[in-house]
Amino acid sequence: MIDKLEFFIALANQKHFGRAAEECGVTQPTLSAAIRQLEDQLGVMLVSRGSRFQGLTPEGQRVLEWARRIVGDSRTMREEMRAARKGLAGHIRIAVIPTALAMVSRITTPFQERHPDVTFSIISRNSLQVLGLLENLEIDAGITYLENEPLGRVTSVPLYAERYHLITAAGSPFSERESVTWKEVGNLRLCLLTADMQNRRIINRHLAEAGIEATPTLESNSMIVLFSHVQTGRWASIMPKNIADSFGFPVDIRKIPITEPDAEHLVGLVATHREPFTPLVSALLHEARLLAESGKAR
Repeated sequence: MIDKLEFFIALANQKHFGRAAEECGVTQPTLSAAIRQLEDQLGVMLVSRGSRFQGLTPEGQRVLEWARRIVGDSRTMREEMRAARKGLAGHIRIAVIPTALAMVSRITTPFQERHPDVTFSIISRNSLQVLGLLENLEIDAGITYLENEPLGRVTSVPLYAERYHLITAAGSPFSERESVTWKEVGNLRLCLLTADMQNRRIINRHLAEAGIEATPTLESNSMIVLFSHVQTGRWASIMPKNIADSFGFPVDIRKIPITEPDAEHLVGLVATHREPFTPLVSALLHEARLLAESGKAR
């Protein structure tokens, strides 16, 4: 039953029989047969079928909720028993919003020192994707914003508050100022993250509150791209201070606090709320709490 539920979750995530079979490491006929067997066992149709996958039935949507819960609990049990036999080992998958990527090593480095048999995969995703991957059991944890948009049923550990700075080259407008306002910043030639990023939605909101519509002349989903354009001296950007500090800017780049308002937005580690947590996720949450208490996440 567990294997069939895992196949069903993969199909719901991929929305394609062939891709779901590839993800599960089986042939498409094997996966299709397993789904039909699951339907026979439960006595309901789970998948709307035509010449291709057409979505889940209402019963399928409900079974998907149960499947995620059952598969999640099954994985937790297996990991707990493995940890009891061999100590903490395994692989942790973490999705991180772009503005928090620079601080992930402050969690993974001490964690790996404590648990050398644990490995990591770190991917960059926007905040909505982080939550979707968590729900679909495709990651073990995420690092994202905690306060601005609904998180759903998750356990969270606050790590630090983002504070926003104008990042600009020496000799450009406002480069010698001690601080600038959101209204002043909104009139510059800006490069910003793309509109699907929560960071961009936050910036748009603060600019709108200052009576300015955000009209960047360059957008990217990569902080590296924004940084490289700031270095040319033709663009300025708005970045959280913590990630601006992590780039190790040369002396001809200025980081100027943006005030009116002096905005802060909380970022933290999130994991699907489940009791008990897997040993790996439990240890990761503990590491995040230690980091938060030390104040070194900022």
